[in-house]
Amino acid sequence: MSDRTFTRIMLAAALLFTAFFAAVVVPPLWADPDIIGAFAAGFVNPFSSGYATDVIICWLILAVWVVFEARTYGVRHGWVCLVLGVVPGVAVGFALYLLLRRRQLHTVSSAN
Repeated sequence: MSDRTFTRIMLAAALLFTAFFAAVVVPPLWADPDIIGAFAAGFVNPFSSGYATDVIICWLILAVWVVFEARTYGVRHGWVCLVLGVVPGVAVGFALYLLLRRRQLHTVSSAN
């Protein structure tokens, strides 16, 4: 896969999820801005609890990775991706971190 294709797919995935989030989550949250209730709604049955727990653990794994690479490889601004991993979601934060990381590590390897 080419670098350009990778970038386009990651951006498309991030934009697709952001559009889904805006269409599905924002309207009911706008009508009833109960953030704690919205979070708790992810745990209403065993199936949604499994998905919600998966998302939370994936965000934690992303956070460990971002902190590790910031200290080990000097990848900067990963914290922005962690914020985006909370809202709109891990799909966006993860995709954008991969792009941020690729650009910064590519720049470092090109300089050497």
